[in-house]
Amino acid sequence: MSATPPPPRRRKVTTEALRRMKAKGIKISALTAYDHQMAQVLDLAGIDVILVGDSVATVVQGRDSTVTVTMEHMLYHASIVSGAVARALVVGDLPFMSFQVNSDEALRNAGRMVQESGVEAVKVEGGEKVAPTVARIVDAGIPVMGHVGLTPQSIHKFGTYKVRATNPAEADEVLAGARALQDAGASAVVVEKVPAALGKRLADELEIPVIGIGAGPHCDGQILVSHDMLGLYSKFHPRFVRRYASLGDEMQRAFESYVADVKSGEFPTDDESY
Repeated sequence: MSATPPPPRRRKVTTEALRRMKAKGIKISALTAYDHQMAQVLDLAGIDVILVGDSVATVVQGRDSTVTVTMEHMLYHASIVSGAVARALVVGDLPFMSFQVNSDEALRNAGRMVQESGVEAVKVEGGEKVAPTVARIVDAGIPVMGHVGLTPQSIHKFGTYKVRATNPAEADEVLAGARALQDAGASAVVVEKVPAALGKRLADELEIPVIGIGAGPHCDGQILVSHDMLGLYSKFHPRFVRRYASLGDEMQRAFESYVADVKSGEFPTDDESY
């Protein structure tokens, strides 16, 4: 009797694999994760890129912005996520003030993110100004994902989460920033909350993958915050978020049912006791 063959091994997603996907016109799927269970489920579902985002500040810590997240917070969550993932490319966000001070500190923190947490790439926000820092990190052998358009770490500068690059001058600035990141060696770039026409232009003009979030359907891939698309975070609902579930409502109903059963004595039953 022959033994059952093992299931086929899923090929690991790498930065080079993302480039090949862009070249072949295969859309890249990306979502965020901050804990082991979520990361494991995302990986089994076939997500290509898992970002350990500094959005942990809002959807997990309950903060109003991402600027409060520290390097230690990110290392903690990134290490949990990377240990759960077998296939997806795991990217760790470099938080506010972990890379802006100088390139030495940026390189040190990028190295910590890869070495201590086990992620395979880091993400930094900003365009032309951060390009020299990106080049320094890439030269050390660490893949970098850029982030242009609306950059949440700069929310106090912007003063609003409204759509960016709606005028030609800012659109040119976003384009120049993305090109500078590519020239610096970035493996991919996230573009957030810009007009769809600009998202298409970026995807058409750049050789590296362009992953959109609120940047239209023409990007090489899409990313959302998992808590948003699952309906777990309801503080605000951006136009670009499609909710695939309403888990927050379902969880509340389950918790209310549990409370009622405990109060009434209906839980636990004899069958649920020893």
